Formats: sequence, C-alpha cells, structure tokens
Amino acid sequence: MNKVFWIRFFDSRSGDNRKSKTCPELSRRIQNLKWAGFLAILVLLVGHVGMAEAQQPKKVPRIGILAAQSPSAFSTQNEALRKGLAGLGYTEGKNIALEYRYAEGQLERLPDLAAELVRLKVDLIVAGGLPAARAAKQTTTTIPIVMQGGDPVATGLVASLARPGGNVTGLSDATVGVSTKRLELLKEVVPKVSRVAMLWNPANPTNPIQVKDTQDVAPALGMTVYSVEVKGVDDFDRAFAAIKRDRAGALLVPGDPMFATHRQRILDFAVKSRLPSMGATPAHAEDGGLMAYGTNFADLYRRIAIYVDKILKGAKAADLPIEQPMKLELIINLKAAKQIGLTIPPNVLARADKVIK
Repeated sequence: MNKVFWIRFFDSRSGDNRKSKTCPELSRRIQNLKWAGFLAILVLLVGHVGMAEAQQPKKVPRIGILAAQSPSAFSTQNEALRKGLAGLGYTEGKNIALEYRYAEGQLERLPDLAAELVRLKVDLIVAGGLPAARAAKQTTTTIPIVMQGGDPVATGLVASLARPGGNVTGLSDATVGVSTKRLELLKEVVPKVSRVAMLWNPANPTNPIQVKDTQDVAPALGMTVYSVEVKGVDDFDRAFAAIKRDRAGALLVPGDPMFATHRQRILDFAVKSRLPSMGATPAHAEDGGLMAYGTNFADLYRRIAIYVDKILKGAKAADLPIEQPMKLELIINLKAAKQIGLTIPPNVLARADKVIK
C-alpha cells in the first residue's frame, strides 16, 4: 500500500473530515468494518451471558414434611405424596428436596420440629394431621402450609373451607363427621354390645370433638360410650386395665398420631381381650383390628401433591379451598373376627370396600 493510504486511514481514525473528500468509498468500508466488529463483540457478550445463565442451576424447591407419627406409621402417606409429585414432574433429589421431621407420636415435639423446618427456609410445609398443622402455623405465618386433618374450621385453624385465608390450606379427612358412623357400624356388627370404651388423647384438638359426637349419638343406639384418656405412652397399661375393669364390650380408636405410632400395641390388647375394635384409619384393620371406617390416606396425599404443585407455581394458600374426601372406606378384617370369635353379618360385609381374609 502507498503512503497516501496510510495517511487517509489514520485521518479516518482521528475523525478528520477530509476522509469524505479524499476517499469516500474507503471511509465507508472502514465504518462498516467498525460496525461489524462492534456487532461481533456484542454477539459474543450476549452469548456469554446466555451461557452463564444456562449454566446456573435452577433453585430446587425444598418441602418440609412435618408428621406427628413415626416414619413407619406415616409410610403410606409419604409414598403416596412422592408418587403424586412424580406424576406432576417432581423427582426427589433432582428437582425437589424433601425434608422429613417426625414427632414419633409425641405431640409436644411438634413445635421444635416445625421451627427446624422454618430455619431450613423450606418453601412449603406439608403437615400430617391437625396437631402438626397447628404447630406449623404457630411457628410461621409466611411459609405456605398444606395440611391434612379432621375439621380445621372447628379447631380454629382456618376461617372457612372455601376461603381458608392466612397461609394454611389442604384437605380435611372428615374424621370428626364420621365418628358417629363408626359407632353405628360397630352396633350392626355387635348388636348386643352396650358399653364401648373410646381412647382419646387430650393433646389432639380433634379427639375431644370426636368423643362428644360419639357420646351424643350413643343413647339412640342403646349404648354408652365412655372415654379413656391416654396422654402419653406410659398411660397405655393403665388405660387397658381400666377398659378390662369396666367390662367394655367394644373399643373405638379415633385418629391420633400417638395411637397410629403405637397401633400394634393397641391391636394386641384388643385381640387378647377379645374386644371388637373400630379404627379411624385403614391401617387399623389392615394391621389386625376388626374394622376401620374413614378416608383413604393414599388418595389424600396424592391430592396434597397437587396443592404443593399449585403453590410452587405461584398460587396462594389463602385462595385454595380446603377439600373434603368424596369417598369413605369400610375395611373389615375377617381374620381378626375369627380370632375374637365374631361373625360379621352378610349385609355389613356386602358394604365393605375391602375385606381382609
């Protein structure tokens, strides 16, 4: 290249307006090169930012599971919840983290366990049972809580089923409303029974309501229901002795985390004492009790997974109505009936959703 070219090149770099007079074509090309270089750098920068954003891992939502029961007593619920979440695209350990806390039937531990989950900064708490839900709500007013339990309105947990308000929603398992139906079924199976013992835990807000509802309907059935208080594990032997002393003809076991955790101990006593027993959860009959009438927990916790998904996607707990189960299940254990020398009437067997032989 000649000397004139270099002079013109540097003139163009310095902004000398003589470039347009001496070589307009060259000036235009140089300007185009400048723009091309600028655009190339811009593309590289944008691409770099995009790659950096793509490489940043997405925040994995952390869900706290607060259960008043033991892990074994809560296994059906956990399995159903995980399956429900999997059906919605969530895989534990990949795109969702689950933090489990169990009170082992000791309701007084629930506040501390709820506080642990809050300190972990979980995005949502699944509360198994009203005691767990109450402990969670008393610990946080900001973290959404999806509960499963009896009557959250009667126990003051929410304002209404349609519009719960606050940070609590979920499913009512209707245990309060069906407690009288359990007594009626027991009367059909053991028509001569007149005295029925009913365990209850004063620390559980639903138990006193269930006891009252059952006692209110008992006279119309020609029965008397008396409550036997069990505050803790150490009270079981005393309670069993009282039931035998008072010559109870049958045993009612309401839904309660402590009773679920120590279910086998209760069932062993009932079989040994040849007492027909009615439980609030399917596991009561599945594990050796005579009958159970209540909701299917597997169905409930698959539904809870839907609530979790909605909240993670932006829904507010206050705006999600609390659902009630559409179907209650009657489970009869014929093996247990044989052990205590009882024959189940055919008309009751015909209504059973599940018969264990």
